Amino acid sequence: MILEIADIRIHPGQNAAFEEAIQRGLSAVIGRAQGFKGAKFNRGIESPERYILQVFWDTLEDHTVAFRSGPLFTEWRAIVGPFFAAPPVVEHFDLVTKS
Repeated sequence: MILEIADIRIHPGQNAAFEEAIQRGLSAVIGRAQGFKGAKFNRGIESPERYILQVFWDTLEDHTVAFRSGPLFTEWRAIVGPFFAAPPVVEHFDLVTKS
């Protein structure tokens, strides 16, 4: 399983609308993606315009090829992209241990 971590910064004062958009995008768009296994979404305490989105994928290619190169990515960005103050920083991780 692959963990995608997206570090997202949004424009000030847009928290409620952004949080609704993320929930809508996860259920309506990413939930339909090949290899999608689940997601977690967290808001910063010290920096409330900073969010961490964790998305779990079967394979790296499910995210980087199937999702990012397909029509679902365009749908996703149309929902959440207008809130971004800067492009999200995205990295991928392999599971090393599980407790």
